[in-house]
Amino acid sequence: MHAFLLFSPEVAAARSAGRPIVALESTIISHGMPYPQNVQTARKVEQIIRDAGAVPATIAIMDGKICIGLSSEQLETLGTASDAIKVSRRDLAYVLSQRLLGATTVAATMICAQLAGIDVFVTGGIGGVHRGAETSFDISADLQELAQTSVAVVCAGVKSILDIGLTLEYLETHGVPVVSVGQPGFPAFFTRESGFNADFQLDSAEQQANFIRTKWQLGLNGGVVVSNPVPQQFAMPKDEIDRITEQALQEADQQGVTGKKVTPFLLARIKELTEGRSLVTNIALVEHNALVGARLAVALNA
Repeated sequence: MHAFLLFSPEVAAARSAGRPIVALESTIISHGMPYPQNVQTARKVEQIIRDAGAVPATIAIMDGKICIGLSSEQLETLGTASDAIKVSRRDLAYVLSQRLLGATTVAATMICAQLAGIDVFVTGGIGGVHRGAETSFDISADLQELAQTSVAVVCAGVKSILDIGLTLEYLETHGVPVVSVGQPGFPAFFTRESGFNADFQLDSAEQQANFIRTKWQLGLNGGVVVSNPVPQQFAMPKDEIDRITEQALQEADQQGVTGKKVTPFLLARIKELTEGRSLVTNIALVEHNALVGARLAVALNA
């Protein structure tokens, strides 16, 4: 067993019994939503996964260990801490070695999931190529991680704050398949359609599992993006979210917000400008992803 890994009793029991496990990130708790909705959503998402026949493993860095599965008290700590560090691949060794509190991004959660032997990871949305990246070179480490780390990532696409076309081009260049569920279109987090199509449409968990298993059996290492659109009743109007996103991006630029602070700033500002409706959408899409991810984990484990 890896020296840095600390499994919760629930996850350890699932590993011993050979049960399907679903990894969950913790940045969504510490940086993605306000308290108490962040902790409430984390607990609800874990229960959705249990009800679908899998075991949730929320991942975070605490006391020099990669915690694979968190207690209720640990979720509360993450949800209320003001000093939790947003941990990507670059930050992982630093936060572990300095015994700091770290919340894992998509990239870091993929690394930790692979170390723990977990094939399926559920998140809200993946990072991508930021608008203006041709001059800023601001490209999320999530994309490089997808190119090299063999974990299936269930998400609601990428946030409309990003350059979605360039994000899909980057994934294509690095051989990362983008699968859509229930529609050919690639979703854009708050909205069901981005204006771009996924590479392949695979609607059932069995189809998705067969595809992913075949990819890895061929020795084609790297992740798979399973893009799952937000349920229709919770989706936001595209025109509205595009307009609000443009405003939030301009404000971030004017205030000099850069790097890993950009996404939390934009999500918080979009929540304000939509009077909280974007948070309702965010919670709904994460819960829906948890259901699809749990079904995929069960199918992969069959």
